[in-house]
Amino acid sequence: MRKEALYLKIAKVIEGQIDSETLRLGDKLPSIRTIQHTYDVSINTAKQAFLELESKSLIESRPKSGYFVSKTSRRKFSLPTVGKLKSSQDEKHPEDLIGRIFDTLKDKEVRQFSLGVPDKSLLPIAKLNKGMIAAIRNLNDSGTSYEPVQGSINLRRTIAKWSLVLDGKLTEDDIVTTSGTMNAIYNCLLAVTQRGDTIAVETPVYFGILHVARSMGLNVIEIPNHPITGVDLDALKKVLPQIKACCFVTNFSNPLGCLMPEAHKKELVNMLTEHNIPLIEDDLYGNLFFGTARPKPCKAFDEAGIVLWCGSVSKTLAPGYRVGWVAPGKFKDKIIRQKLLQTISTPSLYQEVVADFMEHGRFDHHLRTLRGKLYGNCLKFQRAIEDYFPHNTKISQPQGGFMLWLELDKKIDAAKLYDIAINQKISFAPGRMFSLHNQYNNCMRLNFGLEWNEKLDFDLKRLGNIVKSAI
Repeated sequence: MRKEALYLKIAKVIEGQIDSETLRLGDKLPSIRTIQHTYDVSINTAKQAFLELESKSLIESRPKSGYFVSKTSRRKFSLPTVGKLKSSQDEKHPEDLIGRIFDTLKDKEVRQFSLGVPDKSLLPIAKLNKGMIAAIRNLNDSGTSYEPVQGSINLRRTIAKWSLVLDGKLTEDDIVTTSGTMNAIYNCLLAVTQRGDTIAVETPVYFGILHVARSMGLNVIEIPNHPITGVDLDALKKVLPQIKACCFVTNFSNPLGCLMPEAHKKELVNMLTEHNIPLIEDDLYGNLFFGTARPKPCKAFDEAGIVLWCGSVSKTLAPGYRVGWVAPGKFKDKIIRQKLLQTISTPSLYQEVVADFMEHGRFDHHLRTLRGKLYGNCLKFQRAIEDYFPHNTKISQPQGGFMLWLELDKKIDAAKLYDIAINQKISFAPGRMFSLHNQYNNCMRLNFGLEWNEKLDFDLKRLGNIVKSAI
């Protein structure tokens, strides 16, 4: 029997045990080693069987504990379809659609399922305001002076302290502060590419990255992104000779919320190191995990300095502060020179407020509370969608962050659906925005980082009825 058929056979046996409730919700599965010995197969075959089950959301991995029957093993709706490998040919940029979405921000009566920011009720605004007053008092010239180009030493030191997941590899000297993550990504692309170069991104991908790449005259290859395990490394291998850099979200991608397994991260870093291809890693959502521990970024496995690790507090503390950073590895000097040319420095006041909160504001407590609310919201949104949306809807299974990706009936055009919804004061992000190509037309992204209440539940029901009426 071929190896592929064997791992599928093992997966089918375990899936049958879950269906028959021999293995019940929350039960621990036999270890990979046990499966290896029981079926007399290689360790890789056993791992593939578990990956197959994980891809169907039937089981979930818990660090240092093993695999368990997933809470979502009883979900009604299937996972979304995996995207296709797309090159820069036949691009059709959704710029007009993006503009229409952002135009709705001025209308406060619109239900903003489209926004990529957490609701203000989930943020520690009162504590941040107190920190602002303290920072003004403590800073020289109340924060009106230039700071070093590399950024606030207090913030850089605090980020390094909080980067425990990197096993102490980072110091404050490895970090450069930026005006949010998108500014970090822009500077990284500027440092490692030239106009006309080709970069690889996942698909579907956050539209801001496509926007930046297009403005810089870069060609883009979109790599299929599995809704559970992330970037398809086999597809990436096929295009490696064509690309100058990669830009991936390995922890809870936007919009799918998928998490690249640690073994895949190591393989990705090794592969890119061998070909000397830089990896711009957007780790914006890394602290918003639903599991038992924060997943490591690819940066943790970078020995050659090819990973440019980007982050910010835009999704956890203060979107409007525009406080971000990058640990650019061997490209640090180039990033600093670029920042000097562009802005001389970044504003010190907000950096000091963030540094103080991370150091003294119980940042860990805030993150635990935020993660709990987001995970609860995720389950409530999924249940509501299963109750209110058509039965052939497909829905992502995010393992962190606060985005849900819905794949609707093939007959639906989400852009036209958006026009109907916005007339009823409901906004969402049509799937067409998340690719440079004419795809995902029957998909939508919803933000579940909102305050859950009866009105929100009712608005989801209204949106479900709009979708039903379009079939």
